Amino acid sequence: MSAVGRALYRHPTDLAVEGCLNAIADAGLTRDDIDGAAAFHIEGSAGVVEMIDTLGLQVDWFADLSIGPSQISAIFEAIMAVETGRARHVIVFHSSCEGTVRTTLGKGGSMPGSASATPERVSGMPEWWLPFGAPSAGNHIAMYAQRHMHLYGTTREQMAQIPIVQRRNAGLYDKSIYNTPLTMEDYLNARMITEPFCLFDCDIPIDFCTAIVISSTDATSGLRRPPLAVEATSHALKSRPSWDQFDDLSTMVLRDVGLDLWKHTDLTPGDVDVAGVYDGFTFITMAWLEALGFCGKGESGAFIEGGQRISLEGELPINTNGGQLSSGRMHGWGYLPEVCLQLWGDGGARQVPNGPEVGVVASGGGVFAGAMLVTRS
Repeated sequence: MSAVGRALYRHPTDLAVEGCLNAIADAGLTRDDIDGAAAFHIEGSAGVVEMIDTLGLQVDWFADLSIGPSQISAIFEAIMAVETGRARHVIVFHSSCEGTVRTTLGKGGSMPGSASATPERVSGMPEWWLPFGAPSAGNHIAMYAQRHMHLYGTTREQMAQIPIVQRRNAGLYDKSIYNTPLTMEDYLNARMITEPFCLFDCDIPIDFCTAIVISSTDATSGLRRPPLAVEATSHALKSRPSWDQFDDLSTMVLRDVGLDLWKHTDLTPGDVDVAGVYDGFTFITMAWLEALGFCGKGESGAFIEGGQRISLEGELPINTNGGQLSSGRMHGWGYLPEVCLQLWGDGGARQVPNGPEVGVVASGGGVFAGAMLVTRS
């Protein structure tokens, strides 16, 4: 990773260079070893061609992806490039200065099109949402949460366990943004953002770069770290890719990804020792727990009640570095590095006990979702 902060006032390319060089060195490689590159490239982030030029890479394969099936699709593309022999060592990365944008342009600075110097005419579905005051995915996810509460009796007190537990984890992580303890009273007294989400249900815009090296198994001998294996991935979609016309709004497309993931492995949810689960808004985390089969449909509220199951010492530790709620919005790119550190036993004060061997990473919400299993090889 690069430096991380609420507003670093650095260029996304600057952060991307720092993150990529750190990842290459961490793997025990040099730039000459990198023969592939991929990036999640959205407005305000560094692109892959720019980074190939800046780092002086000579690549046999590269890809520049926008949202795609999920925010982590570039990682999946890098995996496929390695699997098909197009590259042996792929550097894959995402950088963003959304924190600086929010600071300089105001609270609406990270809304679609707002980071551009030229005003844009809204088109597509947002032109039907914006007149009703719904500029954010949070407005939609909040309605999904209300639907879940209506159907299954889920409560805000149950949902509160996600930010409370993750804030406790963040207190053990030196790069977290918020690390002071969060109580139930703090949560219930916080201002409402989009019902039922209060301030602590929403992630934090930051500046960062995350970079990862995806390597061919036969190219990892003698490297600095023991390789971790990608066991399975999924980007499944079995229903309408619609924010408001999906057949079950309480599950979203997460349901399809979760069901499909387990078709590609002999592992089961009971084998997972640590999880990095998307928490852009707290309900998304709950929906992923159900979609991945850690609890039954409609049972995520009861599953996380009290917080013990999802704590560092629990049966399913989640977002051990504080997640996006306490360590900052990385558009889904903070979960895989943290799960890798846990599997390597490098979690420091926040290390999950008893030597975790299997981790799951799940990113996205609404109509965007992807998941992967990572194991100690």
